[in-house]
Amino acid sequence: MLTIRPEEPADAEAVASVHVRTWQAGYAGIMPDEVLARLNIQAWAQRRRDVGTAEPDHPFTTLLAERDGTVIGFTTFGPYRNNQDRDDLDHTYGEILTMYVDPAHWGTGVGRELMSAGLTGLTGRGWRDIRLWVLAENERARRFYERAGLVTDGERSTYEIHRTGGRPPLGLIELRYATRLGAP
Repeated sequence: MLTIRPEEPADAEAVASVHVRTWQAGYAGIMPDEVLARLNIQAWAQRRRDVGTAEPDHPFTTLLAERDGTVIGFTTFGPYRNNQDRDDLDHTYGEILTMYVDPAHWGTGVGRELMSAGLTGLTGRGWRDIRLWVLAENERARRFYERAGLVTDGERSTYEIHRTGGRPPLGLIELRYATRLGAP
């Protein structure tokens, strides 16, 4: 049975594990192999703890998808980040910051359940205009968001991937998707 629930502080490592596995599978062929190979679950879990993603006063909410007590996906949403800066929030718009499902559960409906829960959470806070960013080359995710009713709005950004060996960052193009939801 699938359960959707809020993230708690003790979930940091389970969420980071899903995050890393999803990056490694979903961004294979998009991001350099060296970047995906050096992802570290413990470091990502510590980052979640440091940022306080599960704290009640955090401006963003993370919901987890759990099956049989195991975290298999998550979504994070809240106010729109101007220039994708968590310190520059525009409360006019809601944003889905993350949507990740463990690759072993792709195509099982977990993503649809998380998307529905995230959109419900956003409208419950009064947002009707929703935005999100996705890598242009991530065709799987783009199809998912399009099936959920989001469309590109023409805005583009560059996501910088830092590389080792003194090489310059690699810039990946991101597209902004948007939708307008019904009255909250």
